Amino acid sequence: MTSTVNDIVKQANQGSVAAIIQVLNERLADSGVRTRAIFADGVLQVLCEAATPEQLEPSGLIGQVRQTLEAIAPRNIRRVNINSRIVREQQLLWLDEISRDPENQLLWSQEITLNKANLLRHLLNEWHQNTAPQKTNLPTRTRGQQREQRQFWRGLVGGASASILLLLGGWAFYSWHAAKPTAIASPSSSPVAATPTQTTLASPTAEPTPKPQDSFLIAVRIAEQASQEGLTAQSPAQWLELAARWQRASDLMANVPSEDGRYVTAQDRVVAYRKNKEMALMKANEQPVETPADTTADPVLQ
Repeated sequence: MTSTVNDIVKQANQGSVAAIIQVLNERLADSGVRTRAIFADGVLQVLCEAATPEQLEPSGLIGQVRQTLEAIAPRNIRRVNINSRIVREQQLLWLDEISRDPENQLLWSQEITLNKANLLRHLLNEWHQNTAPQKTNLPTRTRGQQREQRQFWRGLVGGASASILLLLGGWAFYSWHAAKPTAIASPSSSPVAATPTQTTLASPTAEPTPKPQDSFLIAVRIAEQASQEGLTAQSPAQWLELAARWQRASDLMANVPSEDGRYVTAQDRVVAYRKNKEMALMKANEQPVETPADTTADPVLQ
Protein backbone atom coordinates (compact mmCIF):
# COMPACT_ATOMS: atom_id res chain seq x y z
CA MET A 1 0.00 0.00 0.00
CA THR A 2 1.56 3.29 -1.14
CA SER A 3 1.30 6.61 0.71
CA THR A 4 -1.34 9.02 -0.54
CA VAL A 5 -0.92 12.69 -1.33
CA ASN A 6 -3.00 13.62 1.69
CA ASP A 7 -0.79 11.52 3.95
CA ILE A 8 2.32 13.25 2.61
CA VAL A 9 0.83 16.71 3.12
CA LYS A 10 -0.26 15.77 6.62
CA GLN A 11 3.25 14.52 7.46
CA ALA A 12 4.72 17.73 6.03
CA ASN A 13 2.32 19.75 8.18
CA GLN A 14 3.58 17.86 11.23
CA GLY A 15 7.16 18.93 10.37
CA SER A 16 8.53 15.92 8.46
CA VAL A 17 11.44 17.20 6.36
CA ALA A 18 11.23 14.23 3.99
CA ALA A 19 7.57 14.96 3.32
CA ILE A 20 8.33 18.66 2.82
CA ILE A 21 10.99 17.76 0.21
CA GLN A 22 8.53 15.51 -1.62
CA VAL A 23 5.83 18.21 -1.73
CA LEU A 24 8.33 20.84 -2.94
CA ASN A 25 9.64 18.53 -5.67
CA GLU A 26 6.10 17.84 -6.91
CA ARG A 27 5.27 21.57 -7.03
CA LEU A 28 8.57 22.52 -8.76
CA ALA A 29 8.73 19.56 -11.15
CA ASP A 30 7.43 21.57 -14.13
CA SER A 31 10.22 24.13 -13.74
CA GLY A 32 12.94 21.45 -13.66
CA VAL A 33 14.02 22.29 -10.10
CA ARG A 34 14.87 19.61 -7.55
CA THR A 35 15.12 20.33 -3.84
CA ARG A 36 16.86 18.98 -0.78
CA ALA A 37 16.30 20.17 2.81
CA ILE A 38 17.80 19.94 6.28
CA PHE A 39 16.39 21.42 9.50
CA ALA A 40 19.31 22.79 11.53
CA ASP A 41 19.49 25.38 14.36
CA GLY A 42 15.82 26.32 14.04
CA VAL A 43 16.15 27.09 10.30
CA LEU A 44 14.91 24.95 7.42
CA GLN A 45 17.82 24.92 4.91
CA VAL A 46 16.42 24.30 1.42
CA LEU A 47 18.76 23.60 -1.55
CA CYS A 48 17.27 24.18 -5.01
CA GLU A 49 19.19 22.66 -7.96
CA ALA A 50 18.61 22.94 -11.70
CA ALA A 51 20.53 22.50 -14.93
CA THR A 52 20.66 26.22 -15.84
CA PRO A 53 20.75 29.49 -13.88
CA GLU A 54 17.60 30.65 -15.68
CA GLN A 55 15.61 27.90 -13.99
CA LEU A 56 16.81 29.21 -10.62
CA GLU A 57 15.73 32.81 -11.12
CA PRO A 58 15.10 34.09 -7.54
CA SER A 59 12.20 36.38 -8.45
CA GLY A 60 9.96 33.42 -9.25
CA LEU A 61 11.54 30.56 -7.30
CA ILE A 62 11.41 32.25 -3.88
CA GLY A 63 7.72 33.01 -4.30
CA GLN A 64 6.93 29.40 -5.29
CA VAL A 65 8.81 27.98 -2.30
CA ARG A 66 7.19 30.46 0.10
CA GLN A 67 3.68 29.79 -1.23
CA THR A 68 4.16 26.02 -0.99
CA LEU A 69 5.53 26.08 2.55
CA GLU A 70 2.89 28.48 3.83
CA ALA A 71 0.20 26.22 2.35
CA ILE A 72 1.73 23.26 4.19
CA ALA A 73 2.23 25.31 7.41
CA PRO A 74 4.83 22.92 8.90
CA ARG A 75 4.85 22.94 12.67
CA ASN A 76 7.69 24.71 14.48
CA ILE A 77 9.17 25.98 11.20
CA ARG A 78 9.09 29.72 10.59
CA ARG A 79 12.58 30.56 9.24
CA VAL A 80 13.60 29.15 5.86
CA ASN A 81 16.91 29.76 4.05
CA ILE A 82 16.67 29.09 0.30
CA ASN A 83 19.94 28.20 -1.45
CA SER A 84 20.41 27.59 -5.18
CA ARG A 85 23.14 26.09 -7.34
CA ILE A 86 23.69 24.21 -10.59
CA VAL A 87 22.84 20.52 -10.17
CA ARG A 88 25.73 18.28 -9.09
CA GLU A 89 26.25 14.71 -8.06
CA GLN A 90 24.71 13.63 -4.82
CA GLN A 91 26.45 15.07 -1.78
CA LEU A 92 25.41 13.87 1.65
CA LEU A 93 27.12 16.82 3.35
CA TRP A 94 25.96 19.52 0.97
CA LEU A 95 25.12 21.94 3.80
CA ASP A 96 28.69 21.76 5.09
CA GLU A 97 30.03 22.31 1.58
CA ILE A 98 28.01 25.46 0.95
CA SER A 99 28.66 26.75 4.49
CA ARG A 100 32.44 26.53 3.98
CA ASP A 101 32.48 28.15 0.55
CA PRO A 102 29.13 29.82 -0.25
CA GLU A 103 30.52 32.12 -2.95
CA ASN A 104 31.77 29.25 -5.14
CA GLN A 105 29.08 26.75 -4.21
CA LEU A 106 25.90 28.84 -4.61
CA LEU A 107 24.32 31.09 -7.21
CA TRP A 108 22.40 32.94 -4.49
CA SER A 109 20.94 32.45 -1.01
CA GLN A 110 17.88 34.08 0.54
CA GLU A 111 16.35 33.63 4.02
CA ILE A 112 12.59 34.11 4.39
CA THR A 113 10.12 33.97 7.30
CA LEU A 114 6.87 32.10 6.82
CA ASN A 115 3.62 33.74 7.87
CA LYS A 116 1.92 32.12 10.82
CA ALA A 117 -0.86 29.80 9.70
CA ASN A 118 -4.42 30.92 10.49
CA LEU A 119 -6.07 28.65 13.08
CA LEU A 120 -9.36 28.44 11.18
CA ARG A 121 -7.56 27.64 7.95
CA HIS A 122 -5.53 24.97 9.76
CA LEU A 123 -8.71 23.33 11.08
CA LEU A 124 -10.31 23.46 7.63
CA ASN A 125 -7.23 21.86 6.09
CA GLU A 126 -7.36 19.05 8.63
CA TRP A 127 -11.06 18.57 8.03
CA HIS A 128 -10.49 18.52 4.27
CA GLN A 129 -7.68 16.01 4.65
CA ASN A 130 -9.80 13.78 6.86
CA THR A 131 -12.86 13.91 4.61
CA ALA A 132 -11.12 13.81 1.21
CA PRO A 133 -11.31 10.46 -0.61
CA GLN A 134 -8.15 8.38 -0.29
CA LYS A 135 -6.21 7.79 -3.53
CA THR A 136 -4.67 4.45 -2.74
CA ASN A 137 -4.75 1.06 -4.40
CA LEU A 138 -6.37 -0.37 -1.30
CA PRO A 139 -8.62 2.00 0.68
CA THR A 140 -7.52 2.53 4.26
CA ARG A 141 -11.09 3.28 5.35
CA THR A 142 -14.38 1.72 4.41
CA ARG A 143 -17.21 3.81 3.09
CA GLY A 144 -19.01 3.41 6.38
CA GLN A 145 -16.03 4.80 8.28
CA GLN A 146 -15.72 7.71 5.87
CA ARG A 147 -19.44 8.44 6.28
CA GLU A 148 -19.09 8.35 10.07
CA GLN A 149 -16.13 10.70 9.87
CA ARG A 150 -18.11 13.20 7.76
CA GLN A 151 -21.07 12.95 10.12
CA PHE A 152 -18.74 13.58 13.07
CA TRP A 153 -17.42 16.82 11.56
CA ARG A 154 -20.91 17.93 10.52
CA GLY A 155 -22.18 17.25 14.03
CA LEU A 156 -19.24 19.16 15.52
CA VAL A 157 -19.87 22.21 13.33
CA GLY A 158 -23.63 22.01 13.91
CA GLY A 159 -23.20 21.68 17.68
CA ALA A 160 -20.90 24.70 17.79
CA SER A 161 -23.41 26.74 15.76
CA ALA A 162 -26.29 25.69 18.01
CA SER A 163 -24.31 26.61 21.12
CA ILE A 164 -23.60 30.08 19.74
CA LEU A 165 -27.28 30.58 18.88
CA LEU A 166 -28.34 29.46 22.38
CA LEU A 167 -25.88 31.86 23.99
CA LEU A 168 -27.12 34.74 21.84
CA GLY A 169 -30.75 33.86 22.57
CA GLY A 170 -30.12 33.64 26.31
CA TRP A 171 -28.32 36.97 26.33
CA ALA A 172 -31.17 38.64 24.40
CA PHE A 173 -33.81 37.17 26.76
CA TYR A 174 -31.85 38.31 29.82
CA SER A 175 -31.47 41.84 28.42
CA TRP A 176 -35.20 42.05 27.58
CA HIS A 177 -36.22 40.66 30.98
CA ALA A 178 -33.91 43.03 32.88
CA ALA A 179 -35.22 46.07 30.97
CA LYS A 180 -38.92 45.11 31.41
CA PRO A 181 -40.62 47.18 34.21
CA THR A 182 -42.13 45.17 37.07
CA ALA A 183 -45.35 46.30 38.75
CA ILE A 184 -45.86 45.36 42.40
CA ALA A 185 -49.39 45.36 43.78
CA SER A 186 -49.85 46.66 47.31
CA PRO A 187 -52.51 45.19 49.61
CA SER A 188 -55.83 47.09 49.42
CA SER A 189 -58.37 47.54 52.18
CA SER A 190 -61.22 46.53 49.89
CA PRO A 191 -61.19 43.93 47.11
CA VAL A 192 -61.29 45.20 43.53
CA ALA A 193 -62.93 43.08 40.85
CA ALA A 194 -60.92 42.85 37.63
CA THR A 195 -62.71 42.37 34.32
CA PRO A 196 -61.27 39.98 31.70
CA THR A 197 -60.22 42.95 29.54
CA GLN A 198 -58.82 45.15 32.30
CA THR A 199 -56.27 44.49 35.05
CA THR A 200 -55.82 46.93 37.89
CA LEU A 201 -52.38 47.09 39.52
CA ALA A 202 -51.97 49.16 42.65
CA SER A 203 -48.58 50.76 43.03
CA PRO A 204 -47.09 50.97 46.53
CA THR A 205 -47.55 54.27 48.31
CA ALA A 206 -44.24 56.04 48.63
CA GLU A 207 -43.49 59.22 50.49
CA PRO A 208 -42.93 62.10 48.08
CA THR A 209 -39.34 63.15 47.76
CA PRO A 210 -39.00 66.66 49.15
CA LYS A 211 -38.10 69.14 46.46
CA PRO A 212 -35.30 71.59 47.08
CA GLN A 213 -36.55 74.97 48.31
CA ASP A 214 -36.68 77.77 45.78
CA SER A 215 -35.20 80.73 47.65
CA PHE A 216 -36.41 83.17 45.00
CA LEU A 217 -40.10 82.14 45.23
CA ILE A 218 -40.09 82.00 49.03
CA ALA A 219 -38.58 85.49 49.20
CA VAL A 220 -41.23 86.82 46.79
CA ARG A 221 -44.04 85.37 48.93
CA ILE A 222 -42.60 86.90 52.13
CA ALA A 223 -42.16 90.28 50.40
CA GLU A 224 -45.76 90.26 49.12
CA GLN A 225 -47.06 89.45 52.60
CA ALA A 226 -44.92 92.22 54.13
CA SER A 227 -46.21 94.72 51.55
CA GLN A 228 -49.84 93.89 52.40
CA GLU A 229 -49.27 94.12 56.14
CA GLY A 230 -47.37 97.40 55.71
CA LEU A 231 -50.59 99.04 54.54
CA THR A 232 -52.22 98.56 57.96
CA ALA A 233 -49.24 98.55 60.33
CA GLN A 234 -49.46 101.20 63.09
CA SER A 235 -47.68 100.07 66.26
CA PRO A 236 -43.90 99.86 66.69
CA ALA A 237 -44.21 96.08 67.25
CA GLN A 238 -45.92 95.65 63.88
CA TRP A 239 -43.25 97.73 62.11
CA LEU A 240 -40.49 95.72 63.81
CA GLU A 241 -42.12 92.49 62.64
CA LEU A 242 -42.28 93.89 59.09
CA ALA A 243 -38.59 94.83 59.28
CA ALA A 244 -37.79 91.23 60.23
CA ARG A 245 -39.82 89.96 57.26
CA TRP A 246 -37.99 92.26 54.83
CA GLN A 247 -34.65 91.09 56.25
CA ARG A 248 -35.69 87.44 55.76
CA ALA A 249 -36.75 88.11 52.16
CA SER A 250 -33.45 89.89 51.45
CA ASP A 251 -31.42 86.98 52.87
CA LEU A 252 -33.33 84.45 50.73
CA MET A 253 -32.74 86.51 47.59
CA ALA A 254 -29.03 86.58 48.42
CA ASN A 255 -29.05 82.75 48.43
CA VAL A 256 -30.09 82.49 44.76
CA PRO A 257 -27.11 80.83 42.96
CA SER A 258 -25.28 82.69 40.19
CA GLU A 259 -26.14 80.00 37.59
CA ASP A 260 -29.87 80.66 38.13
CA GLY A 261 -31.47 82.68 35.32
CA ARG A 262 -33.09 84.97 37.92
CA TYR A 263 -29.79 85.82 39.61
CA VAL A 264 -29.62 89.42 38.34
CA THR A 265 -33.21 90.13 39.45
CA ALA A 266 -32.50 88.55 42.82
CA GLN A 267 -29.51 90.82 43.41
CA ASP A 268 -31.62 93.92 42.66
CA ARG A 269 -34.28 92.77 45.11
CA VAL A 270 -31.69 92.15 47.84
CA VAL A 271 -31.00 95.89 47.83
CA ALA A 272 -34.68 96.84 47.54
CA TYR A 273 -35.75 94.58 50.43
CA ARG A 274 -33.01 95.96 52.68
CA LYS A 275 -34.24 99.49 52.01
CA ASN A 276 -37.77 98.40 52.95
CA LYS A 277 -36.39 96.93 56.19
CA GLU A 278 -34.69 100.24 57.03
CA MET A 279 -37.93 102.16 56.34
CA ALA A 280 -39.84 99.77 58.63
CA LEU A 281 -37.31 100.36 61.41
CA MET A 282 -37.69 104.14 60.95
CA LYS A 283 -41.46 103.82 61.18
CA ALA A 284 -41.10 101.81 64.39
CA ASN A 285 -38.94 104.55 65.93
CA GLU A 286 -41.31 107.34 64.82
CA GLN A 287 -44.43 105.84 66.44
CA PRO A 288 -45.29 107.45 69.84
CA VAL A 289 -45.51 105.31 72.92
CA GLU A 290 -48.43 106.08 75.32
CA THR A 291 -47.45 106.80 78.91
CA PRO A 292 -49.28 104.76 81.57
CA ALA A 293 -52.28 106.43 83.29
CA ASP A 294 -51.04 105.24 86.65
CA THR A 295 -47.97 103.36 87.93
CA THR A 296 -49.83 100.09 88.20
CA ALA A 297 -50.97 99.82 84.59
CA ASP A 298 -48.89 98.08 81.90
CA PRO A 299 -47.69 100.26 79.01
CA VAL A 300 -49.60 99.84 75.77
CA LEU A 301 -47.85 100.34 72.40
CA GLN A 302 -49.83 102.06 69.68
